[in-house]
Amino acid sequence: MNDVSERLSFFAALYQVDRQPAAGMWLLYGTIFVLAVIVFKLGFAKRLPVLKSAVVYVFLALGCTVLTFLGVFLPVAEGLVVAALILIIYKIRLYQSKKGQSAKS
Repeated sequence: MNDVSERLSFFAALYQVDRQPAAGMWLLYGTIFVLAVIVFKLGFAKRLPVLKSAVVYVFLALGCTVLTFLGVFLPVAEGLVVAALILIIYKIRLYQSKKGQSAKS
């Protein structure tokens, strides 16, 4: 018989989704949602009115529900971590570039 724990993604194994399904899935959902919000804010978010922001976050939460089920065996959270790191590096370099250009002017 195949052991399910061998096929779990890193975060699913970290949260022991196979042993504690309820708590593990909620922790995985929270992780994916927080990472998705970070990626959204860093990469795609413009300043929106409150109601539009609420709608965006509701749909983001619904989408993260689906991603959580996929994230048990696929590296969804890990991909979001990589995306967040790339966007953080991009934002830092963009800030340094703008700071350097304003100092030259």
